[in-house]
Amino acid sequence: MKSKLKIFLKNTCIFLVITLLSILLVVLVRVFFIATFKIPSYSMEPALHSGDLIVVNKLIPGPRVFTDWNFFINNNLKMKRCKGIRPLQRGEVVVFNFPKSGGDWHEIKMDFNLYYVKRVVGMPGDTLSIVDGFYRIRNSCEIVGNWRNQFQLSNTSDSLLEFCILNTFPFNKHYSWTIKNFGPIYIPRANECLTINVTNILLYKEIVEYETGKKLKVSNDIVFLGDKILKYYRFKQNYYFMAGDQVLNSQDSRYWGLLPEDHIVGKAICILRSKDIITGEIRWNRMLKTIK
Repeated sequence: MKSKLKIFLKNTCIFLVITLLSILLVVLVRVFFIATFKIPSYSMEPALHSGDLIVVNKLIPGPRVFTDWNFFINNNLKMKRCKGIRPLQRGEVVVFNFPKSGGDWHEIKMDFNLYYVKRVVGMPGDTLSIVDGFYRIRNSCEIVGNWRNQFQLSNTSDSLLEFCILNTFPFNKHYSWTIKNFGPIYIPRANECLTINVTNILLYKEIVEYETGKKLKVSNDIVFLGDKILKYYRFKQNYYFMAGDQVLNSQDSRYWGLLPEDHIVGKAICILRSKDIITGEIRWNRMLKTIK
């Protein structure tokens, strides 16, 4: 009996060790290497369809490691990003945490439980605009690539555009931008110093408050950060302009502003599997398809 008990305990310990190591391996892979996300909407068609399960490579921008495990209590999401393989590139599809948690679109606040997938259109250092429905970068050719026409708005009927929400970020009378004519807006780079005035602070107010944790205010045409006058500001991280391929059905940077780099999870690389959310049928032709 004792020998059988010893064998049973030994086998149980081996099973528990293997189980724990397997769980640890899965966690390490999801934290540092890859993750999967299901596409719930049509905002990225035709590149991604609702019902696609995509694989995201975290190694390209670098995996994020959270350094404050009290964020569930104080909502202070402190993290450090490990060195990535390379910087993100224009046109790549990226998964990120939504930057407007709690429905308040007047501040940047990472929603740890809500993930978006959009395409990188504006890079750090770009001056981006939408002219008659085409995304453009100053001092550069018109954005080109096999996805260019997916961003085109100018061929959309005016009646349909009038039906859509035309007011966009920063939702201020000084910037009467629309989804068809937007910008120009400069997209900040890390460690870059920008002159601040009462006009452009409307574009960067949320960023400055997010990075400093202090409130901005304007009084007598003077910008104050806390109780100090703000004439220049050096950005702490890179920012991106994100857009959905379905331009009339995409909640993207045109509405909520620039995306902080620390919100980025990784680059979408392929579709693991796909199922029609209405019929339940498996889309075999989309399985293992590279995301472009």
